[in-house]
Amino acid sequence: MVHSADTAQPIDNPEVKMKKGTIASVLSRYGEAIAALASGVLIAAAWVAGHSSPTFSIWLYCFAFLIGGFVKAKEGWLTLVREKDLDVNLLMIVAAIGAASIGYWTEGAVLIFIFSLSGALETFTMEKSSRDISSLMDLKPETAIVWVEGAEKRVPVEQLRIGDLVLVKPGERLPADGIVQEGSSAVNQASITGESIPVDKAAGDEVFAGTLNGQGALFVQVTKSSESTLFSKIIRLVQEAQSEMPKSQRFIERFERIYARAIILATLLLIALPPLLFGWSWNDTLYRAMVFLVVASPCALVASIMPAMLSAISNSARKGLLFKGGAHLERVSHIRAIAFDKTGTLTYGKPSVTDFLTYQAWSEEELLRIAASIESLSTHPIAKAIVDKAGELSLELERPSDFQALAGWGVQAGLSGEFWKIGKPGFFEESGIDEQILSDVCKLEQEGKTVVLIQNAAGIAGMIALQDAIRPQARETIAKLKELGVQVVMLTGDQRLTAEAIAGEAGIDQVYAGLLPEDKLNIVKTLKEKYTHVAMVGDGINDAPALAAASVGIAMGAAGSDAALETADLVLMNDDLDKIKEAIVLGRRTTRIIKQNIAFAVTVIAFLIAANFFKGIPLPLGVVGHEGSTILVILNGLRLLRS
Repeated sequence: MVHSADTAQPIDNPEVKMKKGTIASVLSRYGEAIAALASGVLIAAAWVAGHSSPTFSIWLYCFAFLIGGFVKAKEGWLTLVREKDLDVNLLMIVAAIGAASIGYWTEGAVLIFIFSLSGALETFTMEKSSRDISSLMDLKPETAIVWVEGAEKRVPVEQLRIGDLVLVKPGERLPADGIVQEGSSAVNQASITGESIPVDKAAGDEVFAGTLNGQGALFVQVTKSSESTLFSKIIRLVQEAQSEMPKSQRFIERFERIYARAIILATLLLIALPPLLFGWSWNDTLYRAMVFLVVASPCALVASIMPAMLSAISNSARKGLLFKGGAHLERVSHIRAIAFDKTGTLTYGKPSVTDFLTYQAWSEEELLRIAASIESLSTHPIAKAIVDKAGELSLELERPSDFQALAGWGVQAGLSGEFWKIGKPGFFEESGIDEQILSDVCKLEQEGKTVVLIQNAAGIAGMIALQDAIRPQARETIAKLKELGVQVVMLTGDQRLTAEAIAGEAGIDQVYAGLLPEDKLNIVKTLKEKYTHVAMVGDGINDAPALAAASVGIAMGAAGSDAALETADLVLMNDDLDKIKEAIVLGRRTTRIIKQNIAFAVTVIAFLIAANFFKGIPLPLGVVGHEGSTILVILNGLRLLRS
């Protein structure tokens, strides 16, 4: 049969491609563990075959060495060639080959098996954070539906521009940060804030890329480019966290290089001296030297820190608590004092109406409706707070006439044929303010509130008091920090009365008010002199110098400025202050586990070396003791993956 040129071409079968991709993915993810298990199977087969065919058994052992030890031998060789240095991988391979060279094939192969198994476990721990990053990146949509002149157009998210209007259908992920222009829905923001309960969104609300839209369609105006979204920042922050090494790990790695050389030298001396000094046989000397090489290797010590650190960072990232590196997790465990910025950190950073007093025949609702109608034309935060309060009560507003804003004082306008003035007390002549009104103003200002008076032709008609509302969890967070033995301080640029009122409500005893950014910086430096390890919590550009100077800078992720987010070492993605306490507890728990690991590893190594010197221990027991301790410290670190 003659085949045409067309039929002779390779068939592009998507199922075959998918199968090849799946196999490659499995090998990439589990290859080291599969090799370790295959090595174990070959060792078992070699041991059984040894009773009938020693030659075939040795071949099986060789395959076990090759399959189980290839990854570690490659790592050790590359370190030797590229960095001109020795590491623990090379020590273990040399020990296994040394054992086999004097006839202890089973012991050498078991060493390779357990070493490769512990290596696979450590690799799993290291890759856990990477998989969390990958799962985060998978949440980012690749395309978006842009609404152009009443028609849908699907484009890559990279092509979205600020101002574009995108349509997000039910069940889809939002492609960009933006403001809802039309529609309402419940949006699952767990990927950003860690909140498990969806948040209701409607026109005017802010939404974030990577979050999951619920049952309604949303029209969203893009406010940030794809690389500047909060979601992209999260991915970048966690990637930075993986790359930065804690101080303790850097010390261990430096120690490992020196220690590995010392072990090689000691092993060579153990091979050369005992036959000359004590008359030991070469076989016995070499055996004990191989046992020493195994038990003295610092595998458990090297694995004491990074698996625990990465497990903790991975765990905290899933909860919206982002460390920019293991070094910061290590430092947060030592925190003895925390300085909080007030506005936007302990408080929401925007005023809200707290008190409403009337002095004429007007009802509170009617006077609030008048004030909100006039203030509806102003962009001042106080005006917005008054309008929002009227909106909460569903009051119907009117359009004022002859509106005029007087910078720094207030506003005035006509409404329903009457002239009104709204502003700070100094805006009104004292002759128009009686003693009772002055007393009420003084009382509210002493409580740290901002007072606004409302005046018509008959005089002062009413008074509105506003205050930057404290976050509901602030007091509980401060109390918990004090229970941990952490001193809490508040820093703010506000006047002292306002600062002390908020501090009293939050349970903070030490307050610094009327501060400029450089003042905050100097106070943080002073606190460091007293407490050594100090954290600073802030959200604004003016907090950036203090955040940089602190031992650990903590930024509010949702409300924080770009400068604060870039400067900080730790980011609270959902602005939950209680996460600060969790960060300190996690840092202390991680430090405690690392200390346990190091103490355990050093104890096991010392005991095995002493036992080998004074009595001599079988190589299999040395292998199990050494590699078993390595596996135990890794498993101990993996506990930090749990909540």
